Amino acid sequence: MTREIKARSIRMFHPNLKASPSFALPSEFRLDWYEHGDATRWIGLQREVECRLPITQELYTHDFGTDDRVLAERQCFLIDGQRLIGTATAWSSDLRGEELGRVHWVAIHPDYQGQGLSKPLLSAVCDRLLRLGHDQAFLVTSGERIPAINLYLRFGFVPLLRKVRDESVWREIETRLDVPVVDRAVVHSPILRAKHLLF
Repeated sequence: MTREIKARSIRMFHPNLKASPSFALPSEFRLDWYEHGDATRWIGLQREVECRLPITQELYTHDFGTDDRVLAERQCFLIDGQRLIGTATAWSSDLRGEELGRVHWVAIHPDYQGQGLSKPLLSAVCDRLLRLGHDQAFLVTSGERIPAINLYLRFGFVPLLRKVRDESVWREIETRLDVPVVDRAVVHSPILRAKHLLF
């Protein structure tokens, strides 16, 4: 995989959250929702997971604001005993003038990765998005995160193409995925549609 693809942010789109699979959380773990002060815990976890970006209070506030009521509805934490081991947020964001659900900042602590815990965490977040009135959602991830991309594909997310070079990026990523995906992409670009690059 080229350095450009590894560094590139990619977008994925879920056209129907009602069709997302559901995975139960193993009994030794639990899910909690944000309570006042949990921003500090989120920052601590993300600093252990994220190696490319500086994780700061300013970043957290920029992405999530400071409204405890909103955060309590949307920010999920995965807990083992008293230890925070994962998080994901059922956020909403503007995508080309349309407010959509957004699966935002999914993270599992390195000690717990590879145990299938992202599945119940993502299930909870997709369910919460539905309960909050979002039938569709998108997410942003890195082109190098192949296990995460495969997970999102299993949940019904597909590539979202917004720029001409998005197709070539996804063509390269596709060579490392479990299934072909570019033919299932959602084109969200008048230029791409006009050129009939996919359809």
